[in-house]
Amino acid sequence: MIEAIKQKLQAEVEALNHELNVTLPATLKTAVQLGDLKENGDYHAARERQVFVQARLSHLRNRLSKLSSIDLTKIPRGCVGLGSRVAVVDQATKEKETYDLVISDAMDFEGGQISVASPIGRALLDRKKGDTVTVQLPAGPRKLKIVELRTFHEQIDE
Repeated sequence: MIEAIKQKLQAEVEALNHELNVTLPATLKTAVQLGDLKENGDYHAARERQVFVQARLSHLRNRLSKLSSIDLTKIPRGCVGLGSRVAVVDQATKEKETYDLVISDAMDFEGGQISVASPIGRALLDRKKGDTVTVQLPAGPRKLKIVELRTFHEQIDE
């Protein structure tokens, strides 16, 4: 899971590096040749894009650094942690929901993934099957009972 995220981020870094070092300089060169830079929309758009790309690259490199520092041996066994698949039942509606706890860079809302830093993710961390947690959400509190749990380590062992 973490390696896949690293590969995805690294691919974006490579694409942005190409844009920053090849595409944008060519665009800027063409815009400069058009003349007066004060009123040259192409030049200003390319400069704004260049600033954005540099900021995004900085953010991605920071995320890659943090991902590299994740120690998989510190992910708990037997309770909810990063990489766990957790099925919960809402105690008010009796609806069952399943979540995969991931880091924010890997989130896919339609795939049932939530960040470990989200309110639900934080409430579920370090809990076990059978535990009931109360999650404070903007719409009000929700009581969720953990009915199934597959930890990161259990999924890797399969």
